[in-house]
Amino acid sequence: MTASKPLSRRSLKSDLARVDTHKIKKGEYADLPELTGEMLARAKVKRGGRPVSLNPRKQLTLRLPADVIEKWKATGPGWQTRMADRLSKVR
Repeated sequence: MTASKPLSRRSLKSDLARVDTHKIKKGEYADLPELTGEMLARAKVKRGGRPVSLNPRKQLTLRLPADVIEKWKATGPGWQTRMADRLSKVR
């Protein structure tokens, strides 16, 4: 965390105390359908996050001269990907 950026707390914008004290009444969910085996058979679990890469990256420590790094950084965002592409062409 940097000193110039204050820490902010995120809010759910919900009255959680009221939600916690709510008691479910007998007929409250009567309009919902019963969960059947057919419904469960159609269900799909969707995993979040990035898809698995076919060519995953591996971490490597490489010491380069400062001027070389500055030249690559000066080319803008994505400089590491462009550097990796250039290095992959040299075989």
